[in-house]
Amino acid sequence: MSSRIPLGIRQCNRLLAAPIYSSNEAPSQGRLFSTSQVHYERHDCKVLVVGGGSGGCAMAAKLSSHLGKDKVIVLEPEDRHYYQPMFTLIGGGMKRLEQSYKTMAEVLPKKAKWVKEKAMEFDPDNNTVCTSGGDTIKYDFLLIATGLQLKYEKIPGLAEALEIPNGKVCSIYSPKYAEGVYDVLRRTTGGNLIFTFPDSPVKCPGAPQKIVYIVEHYFRKLGKRDKVNITYNTALPVLFGVKHYADALWPICKKRNITVNTRRNLVEVRHAEDIAVFEDLENPGQLCEEKYSLLHAVPPMSAPDELTKCRKLMNTAGFVDVNNSTLQHVRYSNVFAIGDSSGTPNSKTAAAAAAQSPVVFRNMIAAMEGKPLTEVYDGYASCPLVTGYSTCILAEFDYSLTPLETFPVAQNKERYSMFIMKKDFMPLLYWKLMLPGHWNGPGLMRKLFGVFKPNKK
Repeated sequence: MSSRIPLGIRQCNRLLAAPIYSSNEAPSQGRLFSTSQVHYERHDCKVLVVGGGSGGCAMAAKLSSHLGKDKVIVLEPEDRHYYQPMFTLIGGGMKRLEQSYKTMAEVLPKKAKWVKEKAMEFDPDNNTVCTSGGDTIKYDFLLIATGLQLKYEKIPGLAEALEIPNGKVCSIYSPKYAEGVYDVLRRTTGGNLIFTFPDSPVKCPGAPQKIVYIVEHYFRKLGKRDKVNITYNTALPVLFGVKHYADALWPICKKRNITVNTRRNLVEVRHAEDIAVFEDLENPGQLCEEKYSLLHAVPPMSAPDELTKCRKLMNTAGFVDVNNSTLQHVRYSNVFAIGDSSGTPNSKTAAAAAAQSPVVFRNMIAAMEGKPLTEVYDGYASCPLVTGYSTCILAEFDYSLTPLETFPVAQNKERYSMFIMKKDFMPLLYWKLMLPGHWNGPGLMRKLFGVFKPNKK
């Protein structure tokens, strides 16, 4: 009687044709690996969208509306879609986690087909993607919108420190930990408060310092600012990448007595001793230890491992190798990318994905029709730099790090109006306009407001 080995993790349509034997069994004993009852599905689609985040959801809406029902497949394993820009406000106690998400079924377009699995293997030469369920999806066009993965485990001791009940280490970057930031904040009565920015690309590069300003304001409001020392250790050589806004942020740090150390990277957390270990990137190998009462850590980030394994799709930095202007892959004309996993050198924000979406959509349609790609992405990104519980600097800029501002006011100033827009208006815009595919960034608004801007000589 044959003994069937149960399938654990199904591989992508790779059924074993040869019999499997244990090391001490002869073929005559007949212990065959049975696959007769395993059925894999093969899906075919016009466009496969890998990822149901900001860019993937918006593009699935645009494409499925244009191409028709079931022409677009969205490959996404998660049940919830988070509005991640809200995590900073959650960390400061201004919003609740349940306000930051909707179910994936609510936000994905009804005309698209949702395959609730993870992409495991990309084969651009054969136009296929294999899924975590063992199925194969065949596509005519591929849109990669996977976003970035958080790699807390890359910093020894960090993941363990985040799991300690009533601990002192926190992070706004994951929905698992975002609410815990405010809990740690309320338990902190004094001492050294340390905030980090990692030596890797990150989503929303302004967020690591937004939480610094919020926490500083929190202690000022309590009248306990003199009880804490606040330090921002960033691996970057600058406070903010766009000088126009950095020049406004440095005086804020000085006025509020926030110590900023550049080129300092978190490499270890020794939570039993409440010690954070940093490397001086200007002098590699030189370490320093800092005692903390609160440590806010931002993890290193990268494109998902399953994507980076396909080197044909990636550039040397580990992101999808696309043309910076058209967002089409440099080697595969039927592959495009949008959002954080793209290799374009823009700031990785939801606003960037919104501005990319009309470019990707029109260029994909042009490619389908055999026409030249004429739409150009200028690198637009936006970062509302929240500087406390009532103020915000709205940074907007392009590839050249030149300000590309929408409103006819100086946006490098702290403003209550920009704070309200960030806190209350932008979430509505995201859910009601961006995800359904109706919001293409503020380009049109910029043109309308342009008539009120003073002419520059």
